[in-house]
Amino acid sequence: MIAHPHPLFGGTLDNKVVQTLARAFTQCGWTAVRFNFRGVGASAGSHDEGRGELDDLLAVVAHAAPVGPLALAGFSFGAFVTSHAFDRLHAARDIDALVLVGTAASRFEVAPIPDQARMKTLVIHGEQDDTVPLASVLDWARPQVLPVTVVPGGGHFFHGQLPLLKSLVVRHLG
Repeated sequence: MIAHPHPLFGGTLDNKVVQTLARAFTQCGWTAVRFNFRGVGASAGSHDEGRGELDDLLAVVAHAAPVGPLALAGFSFGAFVTSHAFDRLHAARDIDALVLVGTAASRFEVAPIPDQARMKTLVIHGEQDDTVPLASVLDWARPQVLPVTVVPGGGHFFHGQLPLLKSLVVRHLG
């Protein structure tokens, strides 16, 4: 399951980072499911500041992957929503991998990652992200002793660095 960036700022399932994540997952043998949050594209509803979007993600998981292997990924606002989906789901079922890219820690309260899930979690952030400062992601990750992979010179949308982003995700999943 791959969650897209903020709907009110043009985020959709067709975002290039989301598509890159989907390609990385499929390269590793996963079925990648991208979806639009409520009110995006042809979907019904309207933006709900993360609450309804969490419900959307959980509904897609329940429909598309009710049992069996599961990996969650998200970009920016989608990483924030994905962190909360992981928090809701991890006690009830095994989640094989968690990938958070450009995690919007300066804009939203990102859920903490439990100690036992650290090795399953990949956090990637651009060094020069001007949408979500790297310092805010480090401030979120530090108390959890959660490693953050920093892409030198990388911005929020990883312009010119999508192959590197894909490679990092493939390496994590492999």
